[in-house]
Amino acid sequence: MEYAAGRPGRIFYVRFDTGEDLLPALESFIRTQEIASGIIHLIGAVSAGSLVTGPRETVIPPDPVWTHLTGAYELVGTGMIRTGLHGPRVHLHASAGRGETVLTGCFRKDMTVYLVIEAVIMEFSGITVTEVEDTQSGITLPSPSSGDKNRDRS
Repeated sequence: MEYAAGRPGRIFYVRFDTGEDLLPALESFIRTQEIASGIIHLIGAVSAGSLVTGPRETVIPPDPVWTHLTGAYELVGTGMIRTGLHGPRVHLHASAGRGETVLTGCFRKDMTVYLVIEAVIMEFSGITVTEVEDTQSGITLPSPSSGDKNRDRS
């Protein structure tokens, strides 16, 4: 376990409109506002999106299962903002539903807004979450740090 302690920073309400590609729009807003780490809550709808809905098998490194959405889906999601090698990145997990079909996973690309998506972004103050390459899993893992060096590696 690793952890860091801090306080809430600025809080933003952001509306995204039909046709916007959500992930690049979020990352652009975060970069403009210079948010190094925080949390995002989303509600709204998408008309397209590509998400990872799990690994093919429970092995490390994982082989992702890609699922592609087309048509309007209602959406609720939560994401983390962390700092990568090239600036802020969004790690977004969400559930999207249409009729009796519901998918949950990690949205990674081509997430097109349908009608509106509302986002609340809360910046972390005193905490930085950076990305670190994990050679064993083959993915980037979050690494939190704060001014008071609260870390437990168990």
